[in-house]
Amino acid sequence: MTEAPEIDQIHALLGNQIGTSEIVEATRLARADLGGWHLDDLQLTTTAGEVIPAYFLHPPEGAAPVRAVLYCHAHGNTYTIGREELIAGRPAFQAPYAADLVAQNTAALCLEMPCFGERASPGEGARTKAGLWASKPLFGQMLAELAAGLNWLAAQVDIDESRLGVMGLSMGGTHAWWLGALAPQVKATVSMCCFADLETLVALGAHDGHGIYMMVPGLFTIARSGQIAGLTAPRAQLVCAGMQDWSTPPEAFEAGLADLVAAYETAGTADMLETHIETDLGHAESAAMRARVLEFLDRRL
Repeated sequence: MTEAPEIDQIHALLGNQIGTSEIVEATRLARADLGGWHLDDLQLTTTAGEVIPAYFLHPPEGAAPVRAVLYCHAHGNTYTIGREELIAGRPAFQAPYAADLVAQNTAALCLEMPCFGERASPGEGARTKAGLWASKPLFGQMLAELAAGLNWLAAQVDIDESRLGVMGLSMGGTHAWWLGALAPQVKATVSMCCFADLETLVALGAHDGHGIYMMVPGLFTIARSGQIAGLTAPRAQLVCAGMQDWSTPPEAFEAGLADLVAAYETAGTADMLETHIETDLGHAESAAMRARVLEFLDRRL
């Protein structure tokens, strides 16, 4: 593909799932204190009948509405970790993000994705196969749930709906840049340790590290990675990568970035695209990357 894809084409490949389901009930199971803010343990029920465990980190009653991020958790071949990543972290991170977000007055919602945490069964393989037979890729279901979560987040009284971001690392980063492209209410997108041109990744033989959840049949016939991420323009986007990361080898990263830069230049907003690239970094966040992400969110949201 040489031309930018149409949004409708992307939605069709994802099984036209985004926007067909919304969160209709939120049940608070517990509330804890985190840095003077509320950490709510929620069950979110969708119109599709899914019950999604989630953490909602937000200011106490009486506070003025604040900016917020939809925090997308990683995969890491560890199905026991889902939404807990927000408050407990995982080895790829310097530390959990929750305390840092509270410190800069940023609320967060983290949904537990299918196959992870309390939703670990059915597993990734079973969910993917069932979805593909029905032309409903698991990746599309994940994005649909995240989009519904974003809408729910925007509707909360203590959230400023004009200052919404999305962020994540690895699988979470992939979710972030796709959702940034498909959800116009996202003001700022952060992806870490994931962005690459997938066709180039396949040509390099470097694609098999990705989980089967990410399979979208026919994707290469309509768009390259950078063209999809480029649909985020003119809104702010930060792409973070290490050149020793198996998922972002230089050739694949540079091919994706070239398309992304072209999209922002075409939109006349080249300054809204930012990168953080480390030559010696693998599939993990560094201290410098953490600082850059927080600075970006503080400035762009």
